[in-house]
Amino acid sequence: MAVMVIYCLVPLLWVIFSSTKTSEGIFSSFGLWFDDKNVFWQNVQDTFSYQNGAYTRWLFNTIMYAVVAGVGATIIATFAGYAIATMRFPGRNALLAVTLAFMSIPSTVITVPLFLMYSKIGLVGTPWAVIIPQLATPFGLYLMIIYAQTSIPVSLIEAAKLDGANTWTIFWKVGFPLLSPGFVTVLLFTLVGVWNNYFLPLIMLTDTNDYPLTVGLNMWLKMGAQGTANGQVPNNLIITGSLIAVVPLIIAFMFLQKYWQSGLAAGSVKQ
Repeated sequence: MAVMVIYCLVPLLWVIFSSTKTSEGIFSSFGLWFDDKNVFWQNVQDTFSYQNGAYTRWLFNTIMYAVVAGVGATIIATFAGYAIATMRFPGRNALLAVTLAFMSIPSTVITVPLFLMYSKIGLVGTPWAVIIPQLATPFGLYLMIIYAQTSIPVSLIEAAKLDGANTWTIFWKVGFPLLSPGFVTVLLFTLVGVWNNYFLPLIMLTDTNDYPLTVGLNMWLKMGAQGTANGQVPNNLIITGSLIAVVPLIIAFMFLQKYWQSGLAAGSVKQ
């Protein structure tokens, strides 16, 4: 455990300390401590203003992709997971088997077939080519199925039916309050997954203005290492941009955590 903590913590500390330094200071000072000259806020300003605000566009794109695809995928997984877990219909077992099968397939395997298919219908080069494939999350669906099976007592659903509630009312009044911790859990997983996705937007997008942070920062990294006609990107801006990219995920986790905890409390009372 200690080794894993060190393995994860040391790179993060290096990024934090390096974001306060100039490009020269990154290489001339000790990596895990501050330099004599702290230029953190200047680095932040330069990061957002570099190349006419390219980082700002990439950050906005990343937030847009994460919110639209993350929330959409979570809603779809919640509806489908609840239906599969609580209802009996033809093909239910086949859906479960397909879900488990897709969980074992790496997403990179289907990226190229998706590219060929989307190029046929003219979606390559548009944000939809990044959003639509990520609306399907087999892991999120499987998680919601398991959560619905373990957190929603059959007796509650039967009692609601006896009271005259329809399927839609049962879902919102009985099912969803108990599923809210699972909903938040899947939402966090999908947000992080979409936020960190690199390969899909790399092959689907052609305009740099549509890039998310993962692809945009990697482009800066290559420019900094190799140099281009536009010049080299300062290393301190790349590192500062990487640090800023983590902040929205931390905020999202802290914001959603209280709903996750309140959902657990509500579920325990109702059960």
